[in-house]
Amino acid sequence: MKRILLSAIAVIFISPAFIAWKKSPAPDPAANEIHWITSIDELQAKMQQNPKKVYFDIYTGWCGWCKKMDQTTFSNPALIKYMNTNFYAVKLDAERQDVIHFQGKEYHFEAQYKANTFAVELMKGSMSYPTAVIMMENFQNPQVQAGYMDVNQLETILTYFGDNAYRHQNGADYQKTYKPRWATGQAADMSAPAGH
Repeated sequence: MKRILLSAIAVIFISPAFIAWKKSPAPDPAANEIHWITSIDELQAKMQQNPKKVYFDIYTGWCGWCKKMDQTTFSNPALIKYMNTNFYAVKLDAERQDVIHFQGKEYHFEAQYKANTFAVELMKGSMSYPTAVIMMENFQNPQVQAGYMDVNQLETILTYFGDNAYRHQNGADYQKTYKPRWATGQAADMSAPAGH
C-alpha cells in the first residue's frame, strides 16, 4: 500500500514538471548572437523593405584583433540586443575576391590594396583591421572607426548613432558625458533613452 501511495505522489509531482519541460521551447541560439548579414544583396533588399542604420564590421581572415572582437565585444548580451534592434550588422571580409554590386556600382578585388574596392571605399583608403563603418538609413554619411573596440567603446559609438544623438550633439561631447552600462551588467533599455 505504501508503494502505491508513494508512486501516486511521485506521478502527481513529476508529471507537471515533465509536461512543462516537454512543452517549453528550446532556447533560440540566434537570440544570443548578432544577426550578421554577409550578402550585400541581402542588405540592400532589407534596406528597401525596412530602412535602418548599418554597421559594417570590416575584417580579414588573418586579423587577430578581429577575432578577439568577435570573442569578447560581439558576445556581450546587451550589445547583441541593441545591435539587432537598431542596426543591420554586416560582416565584410575586406579581401573577398568576388564582385560586389552596391547602389548601381560594381566593386572588384584590387591587388594594389589587397582588398575589394568596396572595403577600400568604405574605409576611405585607410586599410586597418578591424574597422567599423556606420551608415545612416539612406546609405549616406559613412562614419569610420578603425581598430579594436571593447564593449564600452562600441556601446558609446552605437548609442551615439542608434539613439540619434549625433543629430544634436557632437561626438566628443557625447563621449565625455555618456556613461556606458552594458559591460557592467546593468539592464539596458534598447530604445532611445531620455535626454539622448
